[in-house]
Amino acid sequence: MLTLIDTIELFQKQPESLKIPTGTIIFKENDLGELMYGIIQGEVDIIVNGHVIETLKTGEIFGQGALLDPEYKRLSTAVAKTQCELASLDKERFLFAVQETPVFALQVLREYSKRLRKIKHLL
Repeated sequence: MLTLIDTIELFQKQPESLKIPTGTIIFKENDLGELMYGIIQGEVDIIVNGHVIETLKTGEIFGQGALLDPEYKRLSTAVAKTQCELASLDKERFLFAVQETPVFALQVLREYSKRLRKIKHLL
């Protein structure tokens, strides 16, 4: 099983990281998405209908629905709770990561499912 360290290393291998100031909206509910993100450093709030449903920390991933469904609209808003360093994966890099590390696909789906359950309780 992929660990927190493995996830961080996978995202750190991406060619460039994003430095995100505190309070920055990374994406909004109903946006179309083309990227998923991994937190290299910092914290990100996931917000649905104005409620923080989860605060993600270093090593966690978010926004993966954008790569799992091509017609996907974001179900949440992601906001940098602290100054963050993020790495992103587009569909091509995501598919490569899944091919090279199949357990990564399981982790992505597990996290996506867990988050959907939290969102469902707010709807």
